[in-house]
Amino acid sequence: MSGNVGMEQLIPIVNKLQDAFSSLGTPLSLDLPQIAVVGSQSAGKSSVLENFVGKDFLPRGSGIVTRRPLVLQLINSKAEYAEFLHQKNKYYSDFDQVRKEIENETDRVTGGNKGISNIPINLRVYSPNVLNLTLIDLPGMTKVAVGNQPQDIEIQIRSMVLEFISKESCLILAVSPANTDLANSDALKIAKEVDPQGMRTIGVITKLDLMDEGTDARDILENRTLPLRRGYMGVVNRSQKDIEGRKDIRAALAGERKFFLSHPAYRHMADRMGTPYLQKILNQQLTNHIKDTLPALRNKLQSQLLAMEKDVEEFKNFRPDDPARKTKAMMQMCTQFGSDFEKTIEGSGAEISTLELSGGAKINRIFHERFPFELVKMEFDERELRREIGIIIKNIHAIRTGLFTPDMAFEAVVKKQIDKLKGPSLKCVDMVISELTNVVHKCSSKMTRYPRLREEVERIVNTRIREQEQRVKDQLLLLVDVQLSYMNTNHEDFIGFAKAQDKSENTAKRKVGNQVIRKGWLTLHNISFMKGGSKEFWFVLTTESLSWFKDEEEKEKKFMIPLDGLKIRDMEGGLFSHKNMFAIFNPEARNVYKDYKQLELSGESQDDIDSWKASFLRAGVYPDRSQEEGNTTAKDDIGSMDPQLERQVETIRNLVDSYMKIVNKTQRDLVPKTIMFLCVNNVQEFIGAELMAHLYSTVDQQSLMEESQEEAQRREELLRMYHATKEALNIIGDINITTNSTPTPPPVDNDWLHIDQTTNGGGSRPSSPKPSRGGPPPPLPNRPGPGGSSMPNRPAPSIPNRPAPTAPGGGPPIPAFNQSGRASIYLAQQATKGAAPYAGEIAHSAAPYAADIAKSAAPYAADAARSAAPFIAQGIAQGTKSYLSNQYGSQRGTKSYLSNQFGSQRGRPSSAGQPGVPKIPDRPSIPSRPNLL
Repeated sequence: MSGNVGMEQLIPIVNKLQDAFSSLGTPLSLDLPQIAVVGSQSAGKSSVLENFVGKDFLPRGSGIVTRRPLVLQLINSKAEYAEFLHQKNKYYSDFDQVRKEIENETDRVTGGNKGISNIPINLRVYSPNVLNLTLIDLPGMTKVAVGNQPQDIEIQIRSMVLEFISKESCLILAVSPANTDLANSDALKIAKEVDPQGMRTIGVITKLDLMDEGTDARDILENRTLPLRRGYMGVVNRSQKDIEGRKDIRAALAGERKFFLSHPAYRHMADRMGTPYLQKILNQQLTNHIKDTLPALRNKLQSQLLAMEKDVEEFKNFRPDDPARKTKAMMQMCTQFGSDFEKTIEGSGAEISTLELSGGAKINRIFHERFPFELVKMEFDERELRREIGIIIKNIHAIRTGLFTPDMAFEAVVKKQIDKLKGPSLKCVDMVISELTNVVHKCSSKMTRYPRLREEVERIVNTRIREQEQRVKDQLLLLVDVQLSYMNTNHEDFIGFAKAQDKSENTAKRKVGNQVIRKGWLTLHNISFMKGGSKEFWFVLTTESLSWFKDEEEKEKKFMIPLDGLKIRDMEGGLFSHKNMFAIFNPEARNVYKDYKQLELSGESQDDIDSWKASFLRAGVYPDRSQEEGNTTAKDDIGSMDPQLERQVETIRNLVDSYMKIVNKTQRDLVPKTIMFLCVNNVQEFIGAELMAHLYSTVDQQSLMEESQEEAQRREELLRMYHATKEALNIIGDINITTNSTPTPPPVDNDWLHIDQTTNGGGSRPSSPKPSRGGPPPPLPNRPGPGGSSMPNRPAPSIPNRPAPTAPGGGPPIPAFNQSGRASIYLAQQATKGAAPYAGEIAHSAAPYAADIAKSAAPYAADAARSAAPFIAQGIAQGTKSYLSNQYGSQRGTKSYLSNQFGSQRGRPSSAGQPGVPKIPDRPSIPSRPNLL
């Protein structure tokens, strides 16, 4: 890291980004790399952080002390001071004041009832005694609420901790005290939930000096008991007595160093324990973690930069007080407004909604679905129409009994039906006006920067719309009056009296081919409450039937009902009914679906329901609007008709039906045209030609272009964010991301975190875990005795017995050891004894690196041993043979030498006074290593 200045600046850069994004409060959300400190209440988290800084600055006391996340940014600097993000340009050199400000800021948000909040406090500490590091001190996990704390305090703290450590960019510093059972550590358990592979978890063991006498945490710190992928580091914090006595933290760190050097269980790993080493490792781990997340961080920043560039482009060379700029901006805004209005109506806009109909599409739906539906409801109220015709005929005949069908009855009924067209026509205008108002409001949204301009534009355009609304309504009423003024019975499409009488004798409905009218999703409510009460199906409406399927693939048909004789009506809203609901039923009270008299259906919206109703009208299913009292009167009137009157009613009804079809056809054609000409197109032309003139003539243009305070603040924040993001990208671009970093350690067996283990007692040493299925755990090294070497004694490896000669055909047999072989063994043993005095020093020098080397080499050791074993054995044999041959001439010379030394070929050195022990000759020159491969 020291060889790459860019890498050294990673943590300060992330700190700047964190401060910038926190203070701006913009939607730019980056998961910046950081370290979260988690642990149970009073586990020693705050003490670890104070040891890093070397000052007492964190609140202390009983119960939950840390009640808000503390983002602690440590920055190496020659000066020593602190500052808070919420108090810019205010510096603290007295760290007691820092503690008081943390308490005050905590109470300001959480109150004095020991409650918690996830709003962080950002504290930056500059000191020559720290390394660049960013940590988040989280509230300690607790089980029981105290005082006025909410009863779910445990759930609140747990949710807050998970909110921070769930991010992949967050390293987890799991703090656990040594005087409790590590298997029950809250910190390790919650870290396991979000980091099951242990890629981000670093273990810290505190309170090593408070363990019961005769116990230690050596197995844990050596990562052999309850292992973690990144291992554990031990620290010794100040005791409560030291804190109350205001013991200097530097003296405490010196005491911590002395503790590890003097303790027989920790002295061999003293260089890898303690607060300074932990701070160094965390600095290295955070730096490497930032490096690993740089590609994703860079991509996120680049995407955010591109998203902001469009808005920032508008702010270049921005001068709020320039009159020319204001005039130009107003013209641009009005031109853009007119263009957006036209595109919304014509359907060529860039921002087309995929969720709902709007603008021109909704107006088109009003013209061709809603308006015809209203006309058909009025036109096909059969029972009411027949009743009216019979009453009119009787009133025309008066006291006389008529022999012929009167023309006046036809004219009276037609005029009454034409007059009913006013309601649907005016309702169509109201729906179009409502949609135009929505379009104006939507198109003016780009004027949000200038609220007075937007307000004035909407007022002027809506005033024009209301003016044209009245003109359109007057024109449509005029169209109805024109229809009422003259009955054109010579129209080419009118059937006349002769055809009407023929039709009255044969009123059978002419069927057309079965055609699909509409498909879509509807909710069927004719389902028992045991099965949910309602269910959504895919419905298919044709000219002859209504079918529904399981899904839109239409493979599994659920049911089908014919449409003959069915009617449609709206459903009244009740306790369990849907507000967008209608029913299909048989007027003769017959079952429509299974045992149900009506089919109850609902859709997602009222527009969807209206479209379905219009489709049912096309299929010949008309609405029924008769009331019970009206039915009674109608039945009485119809029941009193004689056969001649019934024929006359049927004739007039056919004539009215034929003529009203001509009138309705004309009305369906002229109403949309009139609305488009007098309202929609007129407003569109007004916006393009007269809007600017009205703006100049009504109010002061300069006042219209005054920015809102919110918009000015948003512009400033956006520009700051844009430049901060751009600077961050430039800094990240200069970093050499090819710098080698410490690789992540190989995975370990951490299944112990899933096992419920009982607590062994306060200071008892945790029991070793059971070996995994993959094989027995590695053997534990011997503990050094008092005054011995700091490195455990390692016995020389025993030479394995040679295998027996192979069977015939299995390869050349390996000769058994003879006296030359035993001599080689003897010489090797003597060489080992000679090297023993230096083993301790070598081991002591290599100890600090042994763990790292072992971790890195572990995955390859087994394979290397298996591959090298045959060559090592062969090399020893060949080297020994060559050495003996050079020294003693031949195998016979060797035997002679051994006979002289030991008395016979089977002789052994005597033990009494060791007269038979041979004198070790001077060390010969070591031959060059034979080529084994």
